[in-house]
Amino acid sequence: MRFLSAKRRHKAARPLLLVLALFLMGVVYAGFAPAGKSNADTTMTQQVKEGQALFAVGCSSCHGLQGEGGSQGPSLVGVGAAAVDFQVSTGRMPMAHPGEQAPRKPNSYTPEDTEKLAAYVASLGPGPAIPTDAQYNPSGLTEEQIAKGGELFRTNCSACHNFAGLGGALPDGRYAPELQGVPEKQIYEALRTGPQQMPVFSSQTLSDDDVRAIIGYLKELEEQPNRGGLNFGGIGPVAEGFWAWVVGIGGLIGFAVWIASKGARAK
Repeated sequence: MRFLSAKRRHKAARPLLLVLALFLMGVVYAGFAPAGKSNADTTMTQQVKEGQALFAVGCSSCHGLQGEGGSQGPSLVGVGAAAVDFQVSTGRMPMAHPGEQAPRKPNSYTPEDTEKLAAYVASLGPGPAIPTDAQYNPSGLTEEQIAKGGELFRTNCSACHNFAGLGGALPDGRYAPELQGVPEKQIYEALRTGPQQMPVFSSQTLSDDDVRAIIGYLKELEEQPNRGGLNFGGIGPVAEGFWAWVVGIGGLIGFAVWIASKGARAK
């Protein structure tokens, strides 16, 4: 009993107990924390594997088995999940005729399969991720922010997409698609990834707030009432006045010439 009592009163007893307690806490943490991380990693790995299988069937003939690219399609290393989500969800990919501009068409993949393809391509190299709702949802924007979005759109986008987002022709038989009715998420992804001939607008060029403002402007244009008649591409009163002058004054001149010719015949 004296020997045990002396051991308990030893100067090193308290530090040793503290070390032992810390060791036990570490063991408990190691026993629980890695399990959750392992499950997440396993889920992600499974999604990537399934995406790789889908990629091998539907995409590898143009982009290569490892997304390295080929004669029919560019490399997908580093394009990011957002590019895949945009191209696949809009039906532009898989492309029926490589080399031509890919038009919007019905999506041939389910949303789940699209996520798997995006996860696999994202694993090939870092790139823009699929955005969250807060990054592209324009709800809550003020009129001033929407007006700023209109200025940004006219400065950066109207040269191709028209002032009202109605699209337009481009060189070499290409075209800028109409933006009316395009979901907000896809507009954001197109700005960040630059599909086909469109330039990439990074966050250093246009912040997420700027992109939301542009989207808000486009959505406000969609809500404007259609009063009928020809809108001349939404260019504005200058174009409308020009055609009124050509048709109106031209018609009057033609009518005057016709009357003069009738009078000359009567003499």
